[in-house]
This record gives sequence, C-alpha cells and structure tokens, in this order.
Amino acid sequence: MNFTLKIWRQKNAVAKGEMVTYAVSEISPDSSFFEMLDALNQQLITSGGDPVAFDHDCREGICGTCSLYINGRPHGPLKGVTTCQLHMRSFKDGDTIHIEPWRAKAFPIIRDLIVDRSALDKIIQAGGYVSVHTGGVPDANTIPVPHEKAESAMDAAACIGCGACVAACSNAAAMLFVGAKVSHLALLPQGKVEAAKRVQKMVACMDELGFGNCSNTYACEAECPKGISVVNIARMNRQFLAANLLSEREKVVNISL
Repeated sequence: MNFTLKIWRQKNAVAKGEMVTYAVSEISPDSSFFEMLDALNQQLITSGGDPVAFDHDCREGICGTCSLYINGRPHGPLKGVTTCQLHMRSFKDGDTIHIEPWRAKAFPIIRDLIVDRSALDKIIQAGGYVSVHTGGVPDANTIPVPHEKAESAMDAAACIGCGACVAACSNAAAMLFVGAKVSHLALLPQGKVEAAKRVQKMVACMDELGFGNCSNTYACEAECPKGISVVNIARMNRQFLAANLLSEREKVVNISL
C-alpha cells in the first residue's frame, strides 16, 4: 500500500510548526499505524533527514501515550481503539493521511507529534487516590460491594488517560477523564471517606490547568478508545455540587459555634 502523509513538524515548544508532506510505499495492510511511521522514519534516517518524533510505549492499547489526531479524529477513523491498535488496512491504497498532535492549551507541544500530557497526572496528584487506611487485600475482600457498583467502578477505571476526550472536545475539556477518575473511587466503599474533598481538589486542579468546560456534545464519549460514558461526568457534577453544599454548611455551623 502507498500513502501520502501530511505530518505536523515542530522542532520544539516555541518554534513555528508546519505540515510537511511525505510519501511511503510498500506498506503492509497488516502493519500498525506506528509500524508505518517507523518505516517512514527509517526512510528519513537513511536519506539523512530528521525522523518524526511521536509518543508510544506499550503499543498494546493500554498505556494511553499514543496521542495522535488522524484525519481530524483522535486515534483515527476506528471506534474503540488507540492509535497503536490502528492498522493500515483501515485506509485505502493511495490515501492522503493528515497526522497532528493533540490541540489543547493544557497539552503544549514538545516536538512534532509529542505533547506534554502531564496535566492529567497533576489532576490525579491533586486527589485521585485513597489515602485513608483501608486494610490489606484480605480485609478488602470482606467489604461487601454491590455488583452494579463494582461493575460501574470497573467501567470507569478502564480510562487510560490518553487525552482523546480533551482532543475531541471543542472546549478542550477534561471532564470525562476527571469524571472517570472520581467515579471509580467514589463508587467503592474505600473511596467514599474522601469523596467530597477528592472531587473538589480534582475539579479545582482541572480548572487551574486551563482545561475548558463541558458543553454536552458527547464528542468525548464518541472518541474515547475505552468507551467511557458521559454518565461519569454527571456523577462528578452531582458530587461536586454536594461537596460544595456540605462545605458551606460546615462553614455556617462553625460560625454559629
């Protein structure tokens, strides 16, 4: 298979970027998208050119680092897969493929197709964990969890933090990511103790980092490679409102005392 690639090239965070056209040929339809980029880079290196920088790690669809915008869609044309799991048979021979990095204020470009997604890590550091003592593994097994709650928590925990929801959103909102991380802990007994403080801290951090607000277009859910539901955004909003009301009530009680 032969392809024309239009790839965003940018030397560093402050340099001016541009789309550069490349041609690749004799690509196996069974090659992954990254294997195709590997072939392009080998071609560039052999000819004395500068290889295209792109982010990857596991290449198994679980690490979330392959943050590419392909023909106007995060991770490419297929639903429910990451870029590393996209194969060239999903395109037609002779196609022109446009490849860009995520576009969001909170995801500054480092080089070429690599963006700094550490903003998502900062949100987790703000409150996406359980710090209270919940016992060891045997103790956890003695805590009854309703099947429906366990399934919902596991569905939310499937989020790999790739940032496709941010890239798909017209406001570059990270609410699907935050909603998933808030939900998968708050739904379980071990996470309920810190639920109120957790959602307040994570939402505050999200706002400080420059992510936009949700406008309910559902583009995030449609492009999420793990199928995370927008139900998690609704749950996060309810918990955030309840936590704020509880904080205001505590303030009033403290003042009256």
